[in-house]
Amino acid sequence: MKVYVICYHMNKNETKDRILKTAHALFHKQGYSNTGINQIIKEAKVAKASLYYHFATKEELCIAYLDERHKVWNERFQAYISDKQDKVLAVFDFLIDDNVKSNFRGCSFINMSSETPPEKELIFEKLQHHKNKLLAFFESEITDKSLAYTVYALFESAIVESQLYRSQEPGKRLKAIVAGLISSK
Repeated sequence: MKVYVICYHMNKNETKDRILKTAHALFHKQGYSNTGINQIIKEAKVAKASLYYHFATKEELCIAYLDERHKVWNERFQAYISDKQDKVLAVFDFLIDDNVKSNFRGCSFINMSSETPPEKELIFEKLQHHKNKLLAFFESEITDKSLAYTVYALFESAIVESQLYRSQEPGKRLKAIVAGLISSK
């Protein structure tokens, strides 16, 4: 009797994508600090050498995750607001929609900043880059830079409060406040 063994061999890009996809799911679900390399290896079904071939350190994997998360979030954000007349207020609707999809998990970037030690400068650069892009969006939509920053800060507050209370109420209330601020200018 002959026994044939069929091996499925992933190419390097497939392996890297699988590692990133697994890290993305785990970091988003349980946080960076609560996710170990061995868990990523096990759930991605890759060899330890494969993970370290693509990512020399957990920090390097985290940076790749943040790059991907920023790209995906920004694509969803832009798609959501693209056909809206009032893009600034639509951002709060985007948050409300995102809360439903993510079960009030909050912002990956805010979550990551709370569990990352200050010496991880490259990670903080990625976190700040994401938030700077969001602020730039508000500044492109609102000519008064102080008001743009206030709206940005209120949006960030809506994210945190929605996650903390697992409620849409903060987003709705802060959206109404922003509408009032914008209409009074």
